[in-house]
Amino acid sequence: MNTEKHPLQPFLPENARILMLGSFPPPKARWSMEFFYPNWINDMWRILGHIFYNDRHHFEIKGEKRFDKERIVEFCTDKGIALYDTACEVRRLKDNASDKFLEVVTPTDIKALLAALPHCTAIVTTGQKATDVIVATFGCEEPVVGSKSTFEVEGRVLHLWRMPSTSRAYPLPLENKAEYYRQLFKEE
Repeated sequence: MNTEKHPLQPFLPENARILMLGSFPPPKARWSMEFFYPNWINDMWRILGHIFYNDRHHFEIKGEKRFDKERIVEFCTDKGIALYDTACEVRRLKDNASDKFLEVVTPTDIKALLAALPHCTAIVTTGQKATDVIVATFGCEEPVVGSKSTFEVEGRVLHLWRMPSTSRAYPLPLENKAEYYRQLFKEE
């Protein structure tokens, strides 16, 4: 079975206070843009549109099934949100993006990402596999969904926030997921 290398470079704005980590992008055939959380049926950008603009469609391109990458990049840069995934190389056990069918071959060097983000105070995981990688990497406590734990990396105190998955496969309405994310952004 072939392995797959991450198709994107980390998005690391200089001012980032939050490092948001998923596990790995879906297969390219499911992308609606060349950026993180690209699957049209993933609700990450709808959740953030709902929280920050009271409009779940804010990051969508009207009349198309695509997200507006430029608007998203501008938003993330402005809000200090860095993005990447906890795996640099995976093996897909099925042709989908489900964490259940992803085998991490090469985990991301999270310490290197943090070194490039001197203002970062929080790591946010958006799924169980990403959370598992962070807990294994840093030996920190796994928070329950919607909450945080505190840990230290090379003298730096960080929060690990475990957010609900933005995949529609995660059985929680968008508005409920948004409340968890709203709390994160209120505190960080």
